Amino acid sequence: MAIWKRNLWVLWVGVFFTAASFSMVVPFLPLFLLQLGVHENTEMWSGLIFGSAFFAGAIASPFWGRVADKYGRKPMIVRAGIALFVIYTLMAFVTNPYQILGLRILQGLLSGFIPGAIALVGTNTPGKHVGYALSLISSGSAAGQIAGPLFGGVIAHLVGNRWAFATGGIIVGLATLLIIFWVREENFKPSKEKGSVIKDFKVALNNHTFLLVLILTLVVSCSVMTIEPVLPLYVVKLSGSADNAALLAGVIFSLPAIASVLFAPRWGKWADKVGFQRVLFIGLLGGGLGMLAQVLFAQIWGFSIIRFIFGIFFCAVYPALNGLVVKSTPDDFRGRAFSMNQTANQLGGMIGPMIGGFIGGIFPVQIVFIVTGIMLLAAMATVHLNAGELKGKKLQRSLAHGK
Repeated sequence: MAIWKRNLWVLWVGVFFTAASFSMVVPFLPLFLLQLGVHENTEMWSGLIFGSAFFAGAIASPFWGRVADKYGRKPMIVRAGIALFVIYTLMAFVTNPYQILGLRILQGLLSGFIPGAIALVGTNTPGKHVGYALSLISSGSAAGQIAGPLFGGVIAHLVGNRWAFATGGIIVGLATLLIIFWVREENFKPSKEKGSVIKDFKVALNNHTFLLVLILTLVVSCSVMTIEPVLPLYVVKLSGSADNAALLAGVIFSLPAIASVLFAPRWGKWADKVGFQRVLFIGLLGGGLGMLAQVLFAQIWGFSIIRFIFGIFFCAVYPALNGLVVKSTPDDFRGRAFSMNQTANQLGGMIGPMIGGFIGGIFPVQIVFIVTGIMLLAAMATVHLNAGELKGKKLQRSLAHGK
């Protein structure tokens, strides 16, 4: 088996385990707060604990990207895996919300497993297979997000949340061992440039194509996350009962991820033939129309079907954006490029729920879906207007050095 193929499949397993461990732990943090005796300001603590990791990650990602370009992407994946193993394991022993908050901040500051895996795949895969490889990695993350809550819920039910956290740590540890022994990084050209994170951002600002990708990532992440605070409430409204709302919301949340597992590799193969720009355009078009269509259904089954169709198209978006990161940056800037993309993604993940919660608190829930659909269609229009630039204009290496 070719080295790039072995790397791809080992990293797929690693990303699956890491995404599963994350989704085993995070959804149950609010319940864990109640078990610790936090019965006052529980919502505030929950929001603070959720948002702290995103905020810390947005700050730390550019630094780790610079380190990755100097020492390699594999060492950064291993470093992040060890950090997550320690943090999740320690989570099993916390006794108050301040300790959870501290560990979540550390998680944001030290993580980077999945972005590192994406960067390694993007750099070590032959150009004609990059789309397929990035889409396959995306499907690994989606599969982990589906399996994680199921595993976490079963373990928490049988032996308690503390063991669920410890199990998440063990799973990340196993994923890290796979990377250490089975992944081989080739085509790595260490960056010899002395600089700073500030200089890296100046380089990004001077690279119009890459800057456009960052903006699109921010808008897409923000738009999708606007739905998070209101979807469970909308499910209750459609189902007419709050009794099974948690189960129904969990199933409906997972539908786009299931679509991603099934269809993302197909989009990736097509992107290798027609280009990332065209796939991104179609993914945003289908995603935007699919989001708008969700307000048309007053029955839970029709809504669920549209959510799945939305997922079929939307699963093309993030791999296409990652592919454009590869196409718009040179090799020795690639780690920093993916880290900046991760920062844009995390900032969108912070801003989106706030926008969704604000709109949902003032207007009917359907307005949130409409706003999200319009944002995705606006991103699609931006891709269309900049089609020539996104179709593969080669970036000169000198740009990576700020010249």
